[in-house]
Amino acid sequence: MPGPMHRPAAGRLFGNVSGRLAGEEAPRDLGPTAGLDEAGRGCLAGPVVAAAVILPESYDLPGLTDSKKLRAEARECMARAIREQAVAWSLGLAWPREIERVNILRASLMAMSRAVRTLKVRPEALIVDGTHRVPLDMPQKTMVKADATVPAVSAASILAKTFRDKLLTFLDRRHPGYDLAIHKGYPTARHLEALRHLGPAPVHRLTFKGVLSPAGTEARPELLREKLREQLWLPGI
Repeated sequence: MPGPMHRPAAGRLFGNVSGRLAGEEAPRDLGPTAGLDEAGRGCLAGPVVAAAVILPESYDLPGLTDSKKLRAEARECMARAIREQAVAWSLGLAWPREIERVNILRASLMAMSRAVRTLKVRPEALIVDGTHRVPLDMPQKTMVKADATVPAVSAASILAKTFRDKLLTFLDRRHPGYDLAIHKGYPTARHLEALRHLGPAPVHRLTFKGVLSPAGTEARPELLREKLREQLWLPGI
């Protein structure tokens, strides 16, 4: 049996936050509001993936919360339900060469803005997990831990996480030896040991600590960027 339909009360889209929205007084009816979150900022390999989600006024998503609080199987089930029920959802990515060029924070915000721009429904406002605004000229609210308190942001965290996990499993087959399917690019002891033996693959972020050897020519990322630029393979999934 499906659970009860969730009908957020006024202001619930903002996790009961009142006051100002990006410097403007928050109106009672903001219209479509997109929640934004990302996955993979702290990884050594793969892209940072952002998601934008607009939820309807009523939805049936019992157990919706921060993706990190859900087991993998529960995340997958929830992701399917979110895609089916959302008014609109979209993903945005920033790959390693771009991350190296602009830094991970800017790349994450760029990925979020790409997710917003590709939504099929234009949002009137944004709720962003964290403390930084995305580079878009529209009303937006930044909130720490919004992924655990704001439903649309929780939904975005789940879509970003599940997509990225699948992508890293896919990339593991393209770049064997690093166990990307297991740690999803995070700096585990197993991952760092593989980097010491194999060196970086095209999907690695050369400016991140632990990716390059501290000695020798590998310590200079610029010597590898051009070579890796041509090898990075973007899978069509």
